[in-house]
Amino acid sequence: MAQVIAMFNNKGGVSKTTTTFNLSWMLAERGKKVIMVDADPQCNLTGMVLDLTQVDALDKFYSDHPNQNLRDALDPAFQSRPRPLAPVECVPVAGRDGLFLIPGHVGLAEDEVSLGVAQQLPESIQALKNLPGSFSHLFKITAEKYDADYVILDLSPGLGSINQNLVSVSDYFMVPASPDVFSVMAMDSLARVLPKWMRWAERAAELDALAKADYIFPEPKLKFLGTVVQRYRLKNGAPTIAFQEYFDALDGAITNTLVPALRKSGLMLDESMYEGAGEEPPYRLASIPDFNTLIANSQQNRKPVFMLTQEDVGRGGSVWEATAVNIQKFHDTFDSLASRLEQLTRQAL
Repeated sequence: MAQVIAMFNNKGGVSKTTTTFNLSWMLAERGKKVIMVDADPQCNLTGMVLDLTQVDALDKFYSDHPNQNLRDALDPAFQSRPRPLAPVECVPVAGRDGLFLIPGHVGLAEDEVSLGVAQQLPESIQALKNLPGSFSHLFKITAEKYDADYVILDLSPGLGSINQNLVSVSDYFMVPASPDVFSVMAMDSLARVLPKWMRWAERAAELDALAKADYIFPEPKLKFLGTVVQRYRLKNGAPTIAFQEYFDALDGAITNTLVPALRKSGLMLDESMYEGAGEEPPYRLASIPDFNTLIANSQQNRKPVFMLTQEDVGRGGSVWEATAVNIQKFHDTFDSLASRLEQLTRQAL
């Protein structure tokens, strides 16, 4: 059974989408079958896979490929259509066998209200009882169709009902973060919100209405994998003094605030598993410095940073030699990140 992993932080600008794309590609490179899900209405992950350079490219994709996106695939549940949910016809990612995408939809946010009502009043409004379990069911049947090992969710920044649902039905979650004051503050927010969401999910799984729905809301089993700290600058191979101060503050917030709250709510793995995976303390899966101009090359060529070629970046001589060294370092970093993720989730695969 595929493991569902949510890439979540209610703070924006922490490279959730970039991490999802690069990590998923690396997992596929390592022989896993991976389905990426663009659950952010901004559709940035979709834009990293599809050519959306034309003004109407996304609308044309929706028109030419009906039901081949997250929102339309859920339409039978949200619009009470007289047909069951069907597996999504995923988009194969060019250049990487074993990697697929469920594209996002800019209108997904319009379903936020219906889902929010359903998650608060499922027993009193029978017409909404299928909504809370619909996301989980769709991921399950689509993963079965592709024999996927992982389903990785790229979530929007926010604390709305869609993110509440997607995090709650995931098997694991990772928290991308940056060494800045806002990410430090976000750890305090996550320490309050995630336990609250899990209490809701536990109650929801016990409700008779959801247990008898066409798409049963699953019993939650969410666990924290760790953080991925990125978007910082190096000097002489180490974070600059200013970034290091925030590294320390972020580590303190994770160790002293986030992890105790997660542990109290049963959201932590056994401590030996984190140690066995070789995570950098505290609970850090990877530290990834700025891609700088390579991120633009990555987006233009729709491939991970660590797969860029000399032709992709347009550099020569000693400049290319230095760039090639950096590209290899990013490859090694994401390979290590993928290896740690595999080790932490191996017992469930």
